[in-house]
Amino acid sequence: MYEWILPSLSEVLVASQSAVAECSPAKAEQQWRVSLAATEHLLINNLGNAASDGTQGLVLAAPAPLFSQPKLTQSLRRVTFTAKPFNPLALMPFQMPIAIATIDEVTPHESVLPLLPADPLGREQFCLVFTDKFTLVLVLAAHKNGQKTFSFSFEPEVVQQAWRALGARVMLTNPDFFAELDTIVQKYFPITPDYRTVIQFSQLLLQEFTEPEADRGNVPYSPPLPVCPSVSPRPDVELLQAFAHEVRTPLTTIRTMTRLLLKRRDLPANVISRLEVIDHECTEQIDRMELLFKAAELETSTSVKFTRTQLTPMSLDQVLQQSIPRWQQAANRRNLTLDVVLPQQLPTVVSNPSMLDQVLTGLMENFTRSLPPGSHIQVHVIPAGDQLKLQLSPQLQCKDTSKAPTPAKPPIRKALGQLLMFQPETGTISLNLAATKHLFQAIGGKLIVRQRPHDGEVLTIFLPLEVSPSKS
Repeated sequence: MYEWILPSLSEVLVASQSAVAECSPAKAEQQWRVSLAATEHLLINNLGNAASDGTQGLVLAAPAPLFSQPKLTQSLRRVTFTAKPFNPLALMPFQMPIAIATIDEVTPHESVLPLLPADPLGREQFCLVFTDKFTLVLVLAAHKNGQKTFSFSFEPEVVQQAWRALGARVMLTNPDFFAELDTIVQKYFPITPDYRTVIQFSQLLLQEFTEPEADRGNVPYSPPLPVCPSVSPRPDVELLQAFAHEVRTPLTTIRTMTRLLLKRRDLPANVISRLEVIDHECTEQIDRMELLFKAAELETSTSVKFTRTQLTPMSLDQVLQQSIPRWQQAANRRNLTLDVVLPQQLPTVVSNPSMLDQVLTGLMENFTRSLPPGSHIQVHVIPAGDQLKLQLSPQLQCKDTSKAPTPAKPPIRKALGQLLMFQPETGTISLNLAATKHLFQAIGGKLIVRQRPHDGEVLTIFLPLEVSPSKS
């Protein structure tokens, strides 16, 4: 359900299932800054000489103008939205809260529009780009719990939905100006970006991410950021954060291009099937990288405290309906069988809705990778007092039933720094036990790992149940 009468742009991207990772304000701000820098370079590289009317595209931004390069200011129609009415040139101060301030006389093709005071869009920084080569939306959202999220999308449908959410606001405050903007927007729909454009953006993103900010020169405007208290990061944790980001970025690019191809109706069935496999594999690895990134962040900041404030009563039944099919797929790919035993009615648990599915799926992924082919996994979900117990028990295949079961050998794992473990037999890199337990603590749960002589590791997760008013 939307927070306001109209969806914010971050809600649009969440609804479109775009990759959205909640993280510390500092990390989200960094992703926003480098993405804006990459967008600016992408625009400069893709715009030709100025057209006769001086416009080759449209940029809608908040809370302040984002691009200052002369080629862009001369070639793009720009509209800035702000929750706090202002006029950078002090020429036309706002007289009415719903008025439009146009400063075309001094800065060509630029306008300023206010947002209504109660609009949650006022807590978001965003950039919508419309050109004849590509359309793009970037959003940095601040949440009431102190965290921030950054997300972006090249998908025409997502950008169009973002415009509808923004255009509805313009329609309410200035219908005539909406008609003018909508005419411009419709010139650029539907624009499916060339895969080379998306690759170019990805390369620019990596280049900006690895370049020290002090050496960038002209960086797009970004408001000052309050520093989040943190401890001195360890080198291996910083390396893991950089690794997770740089792996996730190209995978997101590949997935975006794959989904754009899947929207075509002229593809043969075997090509669609392979593209769906690519989409699934990219999504799986993106989720793994986000989990590694979150684990590293928990080690370097006070994010655990922030995350625990997000614990709310939630339906575990809904999470398991989404998760169990993915667990089955992960087991089938490794020639394992999986059986899930659920109670007739699942109680309400208290956890973090945005992280629970991700943490459980990551745990199951690592668990299946540690078992030999032919093994069976049984998942039991049962109430245990004021907690819900979710237990993962392996049953290793015994080929000769006439012989006594051979004691199970725990998988060989080698430590990689303070957070990761490497399994030489499978080439698997995963979070170590301490980091995994830390993640479960962050979502209000507890993880216990025990070694059984003949079956191997048994994982037990405890999640707190919602306390009914009669028991409180």
